[in-house]
Amino acid sequence: MILAMTIAQVIGVIPFTRLGNRFNSVTYFQLLTLTRSMVLFCIVLASWYKLPFPVLVILASLAGLVNGAAQGYLRVILNHVVNANRLPRGLGMAATLNEMVFVLAPVAASGLGSISPVFSLLVITALGILPAILIPRLNIRSSPSVVKTQQRALTRPVALVLICSTAAEATVAAVEIGAVALALNFRYEPVYAILFTVPLCLASVLGGVWVSIRNRMSPPGTVLLHLCLMMLGALMVTVNFSAITTIVGVMCIGSVIAPLGTHFSLVLDEMSPPHLKAEVFALLRTSNAIGVIFASALLTVTSLSLSLLMITVFIGIVASGMAVAVLGKKRVVETNCK
Repeated sequence: MILAMTIAQVIGVIPFTRLGNRFNSVTYFQLLTLTRSMVLFCIVLASWYKLPFPVLVILASLAGLVNGAAQGYLRVILNHVVNANRLPRGLGMAATLNEMVFVLAPVAASGLGSISPVFSLLVITALGILPAILIPRLNIRSSPSVVKTQQRALTRPVALVLICSTAAEATVAAVEIGAVALALNFRYEPVYAILFTVPLCLASVLGGVWVSIRNRMSPPGTVLLHLCLMMLGALMVTVNFSAITTIVGVMCIGSVIAPLGTHFSLVLDEMSPPHLKAEVFALLRTSNAIGVIFASALLTVTSLSLSLLMITVFIGIVASGMAVAVLGKKRVVETNCK
């Protein structure tokens, strides 16, 4: 069901994002959120009446169709809610809360599931409606007084950022999905997978706090260092020398999740014209989903060590591409100065 929802998100991101250009962004976001909640409620009913599993998969894919577009419009709304000089802090706080939810949500779901799995789904559905209710009423349109250009959303610089985001998310997903396998490699019980997932989340929370306190956009050189640190962490996890070194590698990965995610969001905001921002932000969300799919596919068809090695090579190639782009931009600036 998760795979179906993720694939559907990739398929639906462009059409559903472009469909909202003619509407108020807040109203359209509320419509997307309510649509997803209605489909999730249908999943609750289907589970209650014990309908065939393929029905649940189809419903999950329908819910996933609007996920990317909803995230894109939510990010556009954030631009109008938060002052530009405080946007890095807001994104850092969002990343911190996201990781806290990632840690606490499975615990809450397990507790509610012990009462009734259907009841836990119902609670999740109810929580999913909250963004549509809590979002402030604003009159936001894609470009009310701006002449639309012929620029495409997926330009070469945007594509480079999206590929970086995909590689980073694939690295994180490989650790999260392969945590049980990592525990088994060290002859631990599966429950000890938390030895790897919890440090990952804690390091990510600390990274989000650092971004919030710093409240600045990272320069390209710092972003390159973050990618290299993530590559080093992935390499340490791949080598799998000991539990301690693996945990250190996991924390290296987690520490740069929020800084990288914040930078990608801010730099795409600068690159995109007003009428394409929702589409570009939705593509950023979808690139993360593609990273999860990529990591899941590798872990399905290959061993954990080989999957981690391939993802480490991937993040290394991406870091090299970023280095070339940074050096090229620096040379252009120096030439213009002369």
